[in-house]
Amino acid sequence: MIRFAHVNVIARDWRKLAAFYQEVFGCEPVPPERDMAGDWLDKAVGLRSARLRGAHLRLPGHGPEGPTLEIFSYDSMDQRPGVRACTPGFSHIAFAVDDVEAAADKILARGGQAVGELTRRAIPGAGSITFQYLTDIEGNILELQRWEP
Repeated sequence: MIRFAHVNVIARDWRKLAAFYQEVFGCEPVPPERDMAGDWLDKAVGLRSARLRGAHLRLPGHGPEGPTLEIFSYDSMDQRPGVRACTPGFSHIAFAVDDVEAAADKILARGGQAVGELTRRAIPGAGSITFQYLTDIEGNILELQRWEP
């Protein structure tokens, strides 16, 4: 069996970032909060004296067993490099929403930033999409999207 479990985001302030995702997208905390350290963690992450804290948030739309967004902060972290939509590696997290403009306004009101403009596009054979790229309060890229037949 293979089942998607979670996506991890390393945050400068995991509590603030978790609150952002709860307020904007309705993500729900999945107890317990994590506070982890020890040789086992150092071994697992390839660091020395690592300590991380954070929580899992249930992503909306998939029920009580659905995937989570794991938001952690390490006691000691590197600086985040500049990230753009074309940066190699994981690029963004997408959320399907009923109203892209309203969801974008909510993100902007809570400290997120626009990456690009609201865009509408017909995709032959797939319908039409309204979407926009923004960032959360720590600069992680989000895509808001609404598909219509």
